[in-house]
Amino acid sequence: MVRKMIILVAVTMAAMGGTAGAVVSPSPQAIPQQDRDFLVQAHQANLTEIESSKAAREKTAGQQDREVTRTVRKLAKKFIKDHKKLDKAVRQVADQLGVKLPDTPNTEQRKQLDEVSALSGAEFDRAWISAELHGHHETLAAVEQEIENGSSPEVKELATEAKPIVQEHIDLLLKAERASTPGPSESAGPSESPSLSESPSPSES
Repeated sequence: MVRKMIILVAVTMAAMGGTAGAVVSPSPQAIPQQDRDFLVQAHQANLTEIESSKAAREKTAGQQDREVTRTVRKLAKKFIKDHKKLDKAVRQVADQLGVKLPDTPNTEQRKQLDEVSALSGAEFDRAWISAELHGHHETLAAVEQEIENGSSPEVKELATEAKPIVQEHIDLLLKAERASTPGPSESAGPSESPSLSESPSPSES
């Protein structure tokens, strides 16, 4: 009898030891749909902004040095840095919660990237600013929806931290849009550009 009890205790302890200390990640099904959708949307938005901004830097590098072109170049530089940082946080939370993220922008984002990238010169500058405004407004709407309706504390924190950055980008883009489309009564003199630093950043590539 004592031998049987010893064997039973040993088996029980072995079973417990097999799971002790193991970290069990929540399944994607355990994460509310709103939170999962936001992680995917935020990741694809970041991928789009990074790719679009890299294209802008390449496009403006050899173009006539117009004021709006310099503005686009500065904005693209900032957006690459900011969206890489935002996406790193998104990927960390997605890994933590067991949410699989796509590898590329969605079909609509891909189409817009291709259309804008096919342009050049002043036409590219204006189209890029317009596309960036559209994308950032969509991102801001998704951020606000997550803050309002999200359930996961980790995902809601992501949205809360991203909101002022996205809003700053929108403000800069609106300023750039006004500068790139002067009214008929305005002179052709130099236009105002957003105040951005030109200092190099080692994190950009």
